[in-house]
Amino acid sequence: MEEGLLEVVPTLEKRTHYLATFANVATLMGLLGTIAGLIQAFTSVANASAAEKADALSAAISVAMNCTAFGLLVAIPLVLIYSVLQSKTTELVDGLEMAVVKSVNALMKRDPVETAA
Repeated sequence: MEEGLLEVVPTLEKRTHYLATFANVATLMGLLGTIAGLIQAFTSVANASAAEKADALSAAISVAMNCTAFGLLVAIPLVLIYSVLQSKTTELVDGLEMAVVKSVNALMKRDPVETAA
């Protein structure tokens, strides 16, 4: 029974961790976009004339903030979905383990004479 459980549990937990990885990657990609946008902002301010500085700065900061927002819009739902799936998986594994223990206990309590018949 435990051998069967050891076969089933990895299948249940097989791809759940990918959601957490994707959430972390989305957050980091948003941060990378923010940094790239801020670099672009400072570069454009350094190379622009006085009249163009405000427009260039606001456009580049807009890119940076959009990257942050997109990264968070992807990461937050993925973290929530991961939490739900992880709790469901844990609940299912715990239920399977409890069923195995109850089955083994029930078999151990049976009378050996009954089992032979």
